[in-house]
Parts: sequence; structure tokens; C-alpha cells
Amino acid sequence: MRAVEKLRLSQYMAAFCAGLFAVLGFAPFPLFPFAVFALAALFVQWQRTEDARAAARLGFCFGLGLFGAGTGWIYIALHDYGDMPLVLALPATGLFAALLAGFPALAGYAQARVGAPAWARAALVMPAAWVLLEWLRGLLFTGFPWLVLGYSQAASSPLAGYAPLLGVYGVSLVVAVNAGLLAVLWQRKGRLGATLAALAVLWFGGEVLRGVEWTQAQGEPFKVSLLQGNIPQELKFREEKLIGTLETYRRMTLQSDARLIVLPESALPLLRHELPENYAAILRDHARRNGGDLLIGAFERSRERYYNSVFTLGVAESQSYRKNHLVPFGEFIPLRPVLGWFINEVLSIPMSDLARGGAAQPPLKVAGQKVAVNICYEDVFGEEIIRALPEATLLVNVSNDAWYGNSHAAMQHNQISQMRALETGRMMLRATNTGVTSVIGRDGKVQRMLPQHEEGVLTAQVQGYAGSTPYVRWGNAAVLILLAAMLVWANAGAVRVHPGPG
Repeated sequence: MRAVEKLRLSQYMAAFCAGLFAVLGFAPFPLFPFAVFALAALFVQWQRTEDARAAARLGFCFGLGLFGAGTGWIYIALHDYGDMPLVLALPATGLFAALLAGFPALAGYAQARVGAPAWARAALVMPAAWVLLEWLRGLLFTGFPWLVLGYSQAASSPLAGYAPLLGVYGVSLVVAVNAGLLAVLWQRKGRLGATLAALAVLWFGGEVLRGVEWTQAQGEPFKVSLLQGNIPQELKFREEKLIGTLETYRRMTLQSDARLIVLPESALPLLRHELPENYAAILRDHARRNGGDLLIGAFERSRERYYNSVFTLGVAESQSYRKNHLVPFGEFIPLRPVLGWFINEVLSIPMSDLARGGAAQPPLKVAGQKVAVNICYEDVFGEEIIRALPEATLLVNVSNDAWYGNSHAAMQHNQISQMRALETGRMMLRATNTGVTSVIGRDGKVQRMLPQHEEGVLTAQVQGYAGSTPYVRWGNAAVLILLAAMLVWANAGAVRVHPGPG
């Protein structure tokens, strides 16, 4: 009896460690195969048990490793900058990881409940269940699709070639099918030659797709400057630091001769209408001398509602973009009548609700381009980014990842932006407060990047693009159809193996 208990404990520990190793597949670590091998290790364990509850526990342990190590930076935002006491911040961080781990647990339970031959279960059911739960994680409770396995392949992996076709969930599906095929090989549950051939086709096919040019250049290349002010988060909104912050961005702006200058999210820590007119005039006049425009992050007030916005100054008419996808407990409090007192008084987090901008805001017409702006966390949702396409010729993300200190959150966020460039066939420009400020090509590769936690101006020549990738046309519908087809196929195999009466 003790030997059995020890074995089961070792299995759970192995699943937890596999989740830990999966994190090495994501930025800042350039080890994309780790995501495939880690998931394969979980699938092997799922193959060895027919007990749905045991499979769920294995999935939960994997998720604890993945999200505990991969999103532990939440603690910094809660404790260091959100003023949550240590005795609450640590359990809250652990609870957050545990809630996310519930999705791999559900995937484990679901795949065990589907009757299918061993090969079909590993190569079809497990990958479909995994990706379906990833998609649900990106949808439920406003969504948190961070550490979706597809991101691990952006942008150096051959599997990134599937992104313009099927988006990040499609890349996740290819990762998961690879993991399933490796599990088949490990367990010797299928023909060796056919399994190796399938693996080769998936990797070779991705490499071939990486060479396809889905979009075409629009207009001439032009110069942009992305400003990284490096304003410490604990000082950003202090009244006595306001003049210094304004001076920093004035000085950096006047140093640039770029046609498009982009400031980070909430770069000017005051409401737009409170911006001194002479200050705005200096910035506007400089942009006009450059023959272009500025994109400036600041909060706006309209009819007693407050928005996280980006507005324009320069040659083009005044325009603004207001953030649509807000962060729960960061920019608004869900169920405020129930939870508001707990957030504001018990946890001592001083926050109020922001309002959402419209879901179908047009691209900003600046510097001869049509720019699809997204603010911070919004670029995590590829299905929302493509709303502005194919009209938009360029993607711009403005962020403030100073909330997460020196953790790997900022590099993970940059990798997410790389996936958005791949999906859309557009360049992505990222202007951030403390990093990662970068220029990302339409192939998802980082062309230039500023060092983190340093003040700097990143200037580069960029190109607008026109046209649509298949993902821009289909969104997530295509991968969802694939998931359904895989489950039907696996179920058909189960019926053939276990024919009904008569």
C-alpha cells in the first residue's frame, strides 16, 4: 500500500515539475521545445490512468507548476505597488495560480471521459481538450489567456508559421498534437513510422508557412520614435513628481525628428483636459515640424466617466482611442456592491472603476498610416486586435509593465505582441514606461529593443502593410472547427473499436 502511495505522489510531483519546465519555453528563455516536451510528459501520465479524477489532479499539479512559476509576478503588483499586506498577497498569488490550474485539471478530466483508442486519445483527444480549455480560459471572467502554450513558439520556432493561419490557439493545437505524438512514441501505442512522419510534416509544414508573405507593403517606410521614460511606479502619480515627468517626456519628444512619436500608457499622469495648453502646444508644434504626429497615453474624462486613452497631437486632426478590454481588479472591480468594500478598505487598494471605450473604434489616421492602438493587456486578445483589420496598416501597443518590477512579465508580454504581429502580418510597435519597448516585424521577430529599466528613445524605420492573413478573416472559428473535428474523429475510432449491439 505504501509503495502505491509513493508512486502516486511521485506522479503528481512529476506533473508539477513538468509544469515548471514548461515555463522555460516562454520568454525570456529561448527554449521553445520545452513547452512541447513538458506537455508530452503530462500526456504520458494521462495515458497511464483511466481515472478521470486522477487525471484532473495531474492536470492541476501541472498547472500549479506552470502558473505558479509563470505568473508569480502578480505578487509584485499586489504587494509592492498595490499595498496589499504580505499575509494577504502571498495567499492571493497562490490562489490565483490555483484558479488557473483548474483549467488543465478540467482538460485532464475531460480527456479521460472520452472513450477512444490509445493513439487517438493521445494524438486527438488530449490536444483538443487542452486547447479547448485554453480558449475558455481566454474567454471566461473577461479572460486571462496568459501562458497559452502557442506563445512559447513566437517567433523563432518553425511552429510559429501556423500563426497567420490559425492564431495562437492554432499554434497551441500544433504544440499539443506534437506532444500527443511524442506520448504515443513513448508508450509505443501506435506505428513508429507513421507517428514520426506526422511529426516531421508538422514541423516542416510550419517552416514552409513561415516563408509565405500574407500581406503587402503599404506606402513608403517612415521613421518612428518610441519613448521609454522609465518613471518608477511608486513615483508615477505623486503630485510632486508631475513636473519632472512632464519635463522628461517633453525633452525626449523634442530630441526626435521622427514622423511618428509614441509615448507609453498613461505617460502623462494627469487628465487630458488638465494638460497645460502651452505644454500641449510645444508637443503639437514639434510634431508638425516633423511632418507627423504624436500618440500620447493619458487618462480622459467625459461626462463624469474616466477612460484609459491614447490621443493624438500633430498634423492629423485630433483623435483618441479609449481602452476597451479592462483588467478586473486593476481597472475595475467586478461586482462592486459586493467586493468594493473589501478591495478598498480591507485590502487598502485605492482604485476606482474606469469606463470601457467602444469595441469597434476605428484606427487612428496618423503619419500617413492607419494605426490600430491597443493599451497594455489588450494585446493578449488576438480575436479583439483583428477587429481593426484589414483597415489598419500598423499595430501600436502602449504599456506600463512597471507594476511587475524586474520579473519576466514584461518579456512575456513582448512575446505576446510578437504573436499578434505574426497573426496579422503587421508590424507591432511597443512603447512602454520601463520596458519592453521594441519594434517587432511582421514575421514576429524583434528588430530593435531598448534595455529595460533605463530611459531611452528607440528610433527605427518601419513599414505599413495591407492585406489579410487567414486568421484576420477567420478569427478563432477555424481552430474551433478543427477541435470539433478531432473529437468527432476520435469518437468514430472508439465506435469502430467498440461496436454497439447488433
